[in-house]
Amino acid sequence: MEEDKDILIDEAIKALKNGRPVLVFDSESRERETDIFFLAEKVNYKSVQVLRKEAGGLICISIHPKIADALGLPFLRQLLALYSSKLKVLYTKPLPYDERSAFSITINHVKTFTGIPDRDRALTISRFGEICSEFWNKRITNEDFYRIFTEEFRSPGHVFILRAAHKLVFERQGHTELAASLALIGDLTPCVVLAEMLGDDGYSLSLEKAKKYADEHGYVILEGSIIIEKFREKFGETAGEA
Repeated sequence: MEEDKDILIDEAIKALKNGRPVLVFDSESRERETDIFFLAEKVNYKSVQVLRKEAGGLICISIHPKIADALGLPFLRQLLALYSSKLKVLYTKPLPYDERSAFSITINHVKTFTGIPDRDRALTISRFGEICSEFWNKRITNEDFYRIFTEEFRSPGHVFILRAAHKLVFERQGHTELAASLALIGDLTPCVVLAEMLGDDGYSLSLEKAKKYADEHGYVILEGSIIIEKFREKFGETAGEA
């Protein structure tokens, strides 16, 4: 029912605003994975523990392409292409579920030590989320955004940045785009940390088990199709300008 979808979206947005996790399943025709999302600026070390222990996949930050462009963050495959044509065979191989990867660079905050403990990654993620929020809400200029980023972060690091497609879910329907789109539906900063949920059988956690986990913990779980539908309702074909 439409009302149920609206309630789920509202609950998901409220959870993100309050620093709580939201679970998102992409689709049966794509990765067939459920990721745990947190709004990056709301992350603390307990959030990272949820991503590390309860999800178990790679901890990454999804960002809107406008944020990536303001910071000059390329796709990783672009960096590989610049480095050596000999590596072309690596970054041009097709993926079984998509046309390309969303990976950009990796970062650590300069005040971290190794960058990998929960508190280190929480600092990197939350501070990056904070400055992205400042930029997105026009509280700092593009120039100050870039200056703060280059002063406070180093690369390579232990937190992966994912660059969302220009038209978000209208162009690509991975968790990277679903995360940024969900944030925009709720008028939040499209800077969301996420990690895949893995099962004890060596595979991705099944949707059935992800739903059971969400129910046991009182977390919202959404299917990607709901986010896509609500994003279209709010932004129409202007998605790339959101």
